[in-house]
Amino acid sequence: MYIRFIRTLLFALVVLSMSAASFAQIGVAIRIGPPALPVYEQPLCPGDGYLWTPGYWAYDYDVTDYYWVPGTWVMSPEVGFLWTPAYWGWGGDGFVFYDGYWGPHVGFYGGINYGFGYFGVGFEGGRWDNGHFFYNRSVNNVNMNEIHNVYNTPVLNHNDSHVSYNGGNGGISVRPTPEEEAAARERHIPPVAAQTQHAQAARANPQERASVNMGKPGVAATPRPGDFNDRGALPAKEAGAPYTPGNRGGNQGSSENNAARTSTAVHPHDLPPLARSAPNTGNPKLDKKYQQQQDKASREAATGTRQTPAAAGPGAREAG
Repeated sequence: MYIRFIRTLLFALVVLSMSAASFAQIGVAIRIGPPALPVYEQPLCPGDGYLWTPGYWAYDYDVTDYYWVPGTWVMSPEVGFLWTPAYWGWGGDGFVFYDGYWGPHVGFYGGINYGFGYFGVGFEGGRWDNGHFFYNRSVNNVNMNEIHNVYNTPVLNHNDSHVSYNGGNGGISVRPTPEEEAAARERHIPPVAAQTQHAQAARANPQERASVNMGKPGVAATPRPGDFNDRGALPAKEAGAPYTPGNRGGNQGSSENNAARTSTAVHPHDLPPLARSAPNTGNPKLDKKYQQQQDKASREAATGTRQTPAAAGPGAREAG
């Protein structure tokens, strides 16, 4: 029995070492950020309790191209939770993708002006009050005959550049505020199943690829997740900036056999959020260690310092 246990343990160690080696052998760097955010309108809110999640550019490593994930209305997974959008940020020698998440407060999303209440910092599209979400009519398309929990607070918004990434050449130069750093340490919920399926549907649609739509997606926003063929789905009015082949990420990285390089080709929807909930292993010393790793990862991500997955701990992973 003892010998069998030792053999099993050795086999497991060999498998783990092989997995780690294969993870480190291939690296694909995305050195050019995604295209500018397209100009589009927001579909009518389908019902009370839906919150707006703005569209964004994701990356398909199988075809080496960015693709547009349409903005859509999504039911909040918990009362009181708000959506922090996904964003791309420069990680030193490639762009890092940070997935969006649900939480009690809106965290850092790269300073990207997605519009419709997400103007770079926080969220001005609505608020929770006594278990009900109240919509700011000035930035949301809401039918007030059906939804009565509405208010109107005008918001000034100027977005001439439509830049879709943080840092790097031409990116937004914004770092997290203390409030956003605090929000990063709160309990979060990753994108719900409907959001994941929505992103997968966009990835499978060739018309959503930047090289096909030239930065002007045929479906820029949908009433509900996955409603690409719904009559309420809206096309982009125009590209946020002139699109050139240089905006495409394909073949701008390099494949190399280098165990020290730990970035790898992964799909954006497989990446973890920038921030995780506070560690709770039941061991105070271990929790403190993990929290220090999280704080370090957040600081390095905010300053553009590249991390390997081993150094980042429970923080962000890289796509370059």
